[in-house]
Amino acid sequence: MQYETVTYEVSKGIGVLTLNRPKVLNAINQRMVQELLDVQARVKDDARVNALVVAGKGRAFCAGYDLKEADAREVRRTIQENRELLQRDLDMTMGFWHCPKPTLAAVQGHCLAGGCELALACDITLAAEDAIFGEPELRFGAGIVCMLLPWITGPKQAKEMLFTGDDRITAARALQMGLINRVVATGEVLPATLHMARQIAGMDEPAMRLTKAAVNRSYEIMGMREALQNALDLDVELTSLDTPDRARFREISRREGLAAALAWRDARFSDDRS
Repeated sequence: MQYETVTYEVSKGIGVLTLNRPKVLNAINQRMVQELLDVQARVKDDARVNALVVAGKGRAFCAGYDLKEADAREVRRTIQENRELLQRDLDMTMGFWHCPKPTLAAVQGHCLAGGCELALACDITLAAEDAIFGEPELRFGAGIVCMLLPWITGPKQAKEMLFTGDDRITAARALQMGLINRVVATGEVLPATLHMARQIAGMDEPAMRLTKAAVNRSYEIMGMREALQNALDLDVELTSLDTPDRARFREISRREGLAAALAWRDARFSDDRS
């Protein structure tokens, strides 16, 4: 099958899924959501694949959801449409968590918002030294689609990251917070991830599948699935509100372009603001 926003290939037991919108830092649009869901369905039933590596083409892993697309669609969506869209986004992200095969993320450059959540949803995440993580959604009045962060790091760390909207968290800091497994040299993250994937793919497949299911089941017993769904319900409510920050962000974006809106957002939170 031919894809527009991703590439997918299988070699020696490893599926390699690459986000392929490098001109926009692999921002996730709805076409990409559908294609990622399609790849997840293929991997699940493909006996050739024992592990899945997720990477990003170009200088970034993923800058999050495509704000231009979201801006163009937002004013025309009802609450029910918001719910259906956000549920689909959540299902896509958590598809990497629920995939019966091990999933590994190879992160370089920006890994923000929805892209950060995608990397967190993978079983193992390796990051290049130049990787930058963050969840900046609250800075422009948006919510968190997949509230996985508190389950990966502690509540103090999660709240600081979310409440400040910090989008400049280094790979070293992400490792300290438990967001990733390993930091490797810039330019070496994909080879390092493929090497680990090959080690994993050589394991006994039923034993690996059942071990992953056992780990995931522990989180379900603690209530993670229900908590993520409840968080999505709150995100639907937030997305349906026309908050002052979101309205201002949208106004600047439409009048002056997305770059100007992002500059306005960042200027409001700069350390030297008066």
